[in-house]
Amino acid sequence: MDQTPVPATPPIPPTAPAPSASSAPSPDNNKPKKILLVEDDDALANVYVTRLQAEGFNIKRVPNGEDALAAALQFRPDLILLDVMMPKVSGFDVLDIIRNTPEIGNVKVVMLTALSQDSDKQRAQQLGVDDYLVKSQVVIADVVERIKKHLNIT
Repeated sequence: MDQTPVPATPPIPPTAPAPSASSAPSPDNNKPKKILLVEDDDALANVYVTRLQAEGFNIKRVPNGEDALAAALQFRPDLILLDVMMPKVSGFDVLDIIRNTPEIGNVKVVMLTALSQDSDKQRAQQLGVDDYLVKSQVVIADVVERIKKHLNIT
């Protein structure tokens, strides 16, 4: 008879603790979504930055359309919250350029503007806006809800 001892059970290698949901680097879903806020009104911009950061978003704010284009290419946001009436380059022109720039052409764009004319909304839609919100007709909670809808956040 063979006298070789047989181990009872093979040793179990130590396991690392499972990563928590907040630190898991896996799918993109766990990273904060990036929002580029393009708003020339400092007071309004500060309110939106504060609220969106509280909602867990990574926010970059720029005060005009010219800076928006550079920031969109560098920051690579998941969504752009875009005013229309701004210095240097209008929101309509920013949207048009974004939609014609392959690196950022598919980014979600929500216009948040004082312009409430149907012709302005139609122009934005023709340029490829994802949503058009009139500042006087929404509260910040509505804007946050729309942003989450476009980013598929429940």
